[in-house]
Amino acid sequence: MGAEAETGQEKQGAEKARPNSITPAQFLSWKRQKDADASARKAEAERKRAEDIASGAVQMNGRELFLHEPWVFDDARL
Repeated sequence: MGAEAETGQEKQGAEKARPNSITPAQFLSWKRQKDADASARKAEAERKRAEDIASGAVQMNGRELFLHEPWVFDDARL
């Protein structure tokens, strides 16, 4: 009977040792929210960059120029 009481106390002690444990469902919910926030921030940054380029406040980099005006890189026209 003494061993059973100790085992019960050990289980309770183990539960107290991890007060911040989360369930897989909670983790997935947090991860989805974090990913949604990150994609929203990225979309906003891309939109602002496109507006800045259109207004002439910022120059396009090589990739953006190639994607937007590929004829500039066409060597056949020379």
